[in-house]
Amino acid sequence: MKKLLQATATPLASIFGSGFLIIVPILNGAVGPYSVYAMAVVCGLAYCVGSVIRFNIRYAEPLLAKDEIPHRARFFEHISDLALVAAYIISVCLYINILASFFLGGIGPQYDTVQNEHFISVVVIVLIGATGYFEGLQALGKLEKISLGITLIIILVLFAGFASFDFKAAAAGIEWPKMPSHSWWEILTIVSGTLIVVQGFETSRYLGRKFDTETRIGSCRLSQIVATVVYLIFVALALPLMHFLGDVVKDNDLIMLAGKASVLLPLPLVIAAVFSQFSAAVADTLGGSGNIVESTHNHVGLKQATLLICGGAVILCFAPTLTILALASRAFAFYYMLQCLVASSLAQSALQRCFFYFVAAILAFITLFAVPAG
Repeated sequence: MKKLLQATATPLASIFGSGFLIIVPILNGAVGPYSVYAMAVVCGLAYCVGSVIRFNIRYAEPLLAKDEIPHRARFFEHISDLALVAAYIISVCLYINILASFFLGGIGPQYDTVQNEHFISVVVIVLIGATGYFEGLQALGKLEKISLGITLIIILVLFAGFASFDFKAAAAGIEWPKMPSHSWWEILTIVSGTLIVVQGFETSRYLGRKFDTETRIGSCRLSQIVATVVYLIFVALALPLMHFLGDVVKDNDLIMLAGKASVLLPLPLVIAAVFSQFSAAVADTLGGSGNIVESTHNHVGLKQATLLICGGAVILCFAPTLTILALASRAFAFYYMLQCLVASSLAQSALQRCFFYFVAAILAFITLFAVPAG
C-alpha cells in the first residue's frame, strides 16, 4: 500500500496541476448549470483513456523491452513519444501562465495585466531552464510531494468554504448559473478543450525505474478515481457560486469565487496555485527532457533537451492562457490517440479492438476540433 501511494503521487500531482484551478470558469462559460454533467463526461473519457494506458503498461512494455513488438505498434509508439514531447512543451507553458495569472490576481487586479503575466511567465520558465541546464532539475523535482500535500489541503479548505456558502445560499434560495447561448457544436468543441484538466495519469507509465508493473497500473487507476471524485465534488460545490462569473471567461476567476465564499480563501488558493503549477511545470520539463533523450537515442543530451522544452514554452507563453489550454488538450489527445493505436495492435479480442478504435475516434475529434473557452 505504501508503495502504491508513493507511485500515485506523481500522476495525481500532474492531474491537479493540469487545470484544477481553471475548470470552473471554463465549464460555466460552456454549459453553465450542466457543469457537473460535463465534468463527469470528461472524467469518464479520461478513465477510458487510462484503461488504454494501463493495457499498454501490461502488454506493450514487455514486448518493447524484448524487441518483440509488432512493427505497426512500434511505429505508433515512436510517434507517440515525439507527440508527448510537444504536449509537454505546451503543458509547461500552460502551468506557468496559470501560475503568473493567479499570482498577479492574488496581488491585486491593478497588477493583473497581460504584459505582467508574460513577463513573469518568461522569467519563471527561464529560471527552470537555467536551473536544469546548470544544476539539474532533480532537486526541484522533490517539490512534487510537498506541492501535492499543499494542494490537497487547499482543496479541502475550498470544499469547506464553498459548502458553507452553499448551505447559507440554500436557506435564502440558490441562484443557479444561466445556460450560455452556445450551439451543440460549440459546446462539444469547448468541452473537448478541457481534456488537459484530467491529463497526468499517463505519467504512471514512465515510472518503470522506480515501481513494478502492477504498482504503476494501480497508481494510474487510483489517481484517476481520486481525481474524478475531487473534480465532481468541487464543480458541484462551486455551482451555486457560478452566477457571480461574467460572460467573459477569465483563467483566474476562481480567486474571485473563493473570495465570495470567504475572505480567508483567496490567499491560500493563490499559494496553492503557485506551488502546484511550478511543481507540475518542473515535472513535465523533466518528463519531456527524458523523452527527447530517449527518442533521439542520447544524440540530444539532458541539458540540451531541457533548453528545448523551456525554449518552446517561452515562445508559446505569449498566447492567451485559454488558447494554450485548448492547444494542450489537442496535443495530449493526439498522444492518447496514438496510444490507442498501439493498444489496438495488441488487442486480444475483436471487442477490445473496437473499444480502442472508438476511444481513438473521440480523441481524433478533440485533436482536430477542440477550441478555447470564452
